[in-house]
Amino acid sequence: MSNDLLQTLEAKVDLLIQLSERLADENSELKRHKSEWVVERARLTEKNELARHRVEAMISRLKKLENNE
Repeated sequence: MSNDLLQTLEAKVDLLIQLSERLADENSELKRHKSEWVVERARLTEKNELARHRVEAMISRLKKLENNE
């Protein structure tokens, strides 16, 4: 193999290593964000359920008041 070809190959391998490291970092960051979003989604779902139950309870009380009049 010629020296130029070897240097070109070495440069390409270095670039692939850098790309691989960058993609691994991005993947870790995306996994961390996903984990945060899963927690946030669970919190919002719970909050939504609580609000739904409160609204249903208010509607029930209003219907009872309406029936008593």
